[in-house]
Amino acid sequence: MTKHILHRILGVLAMALLLPTAASAQLLSVNTDVAWDAYMSPNIGFELTVADKSTLQINALSVQKPYGLDFRGTAIQPEYRYYFSGRPMHKHFVGIGAIGAVYKADIKGKEYDGYGVGAGMTFGYVLPITNRLNIDFHAGLGYVHYNQKEYFYGQDHKTNDTGYEVANAEGSYIMPTRIGVSLSYILK
Repeated sequence: MTKHILHRILGVLAMALLLPTAASAQLLSVNTDVAWDAYMSPNIGFELTVADKSTLQINALSVQKPYGLDFRGTAIQPEYRYYFSGRPMHKHFVGIGAIGAVYKADIKGKEYDGYGVGAGMTFGYVLPITNRLNIDFHAGLGYVHYNQKEYFYGQDHKTNDTGYEVANAEGSYIMPTRIGVSLSYILK
């Protein structure tokens, strides 16, 4: 079910990026978050101008046992950004975004297998290096709800009538949803 939710979010955002917009000169950039790269987690993002002062951005990342830790996960983060400088992808911005993630981890004798969804607000600054290359500093805080299977090693997993494992832990937190430094290249 979680994969279906993530696929729907990605599909809606892809359609929004492909629709014509009112922007006078559309910019499209591709970016990677160097903080996640340092954590050995491949990631990519795209940002498209949708109006004179705003953009839509979508980022995806995958984590597969970074530095030998038993942790795997995939996340998608769509975001709408409003730039205060009068032009997109330049200087100060505020963003409203969502996050969807699936994960599996073994930490200190416990297994975690679940998903998280949430929404939050991001603040940041885009520093132009050249006409096409930018550095994007950003941090965000949001509300995240998780639902997971959580067991100690060797503990019996709870199942439903059909034999499928069911989640036994859920909760919500106010937490950082984005913290990073991205390297962005404007394609057009």
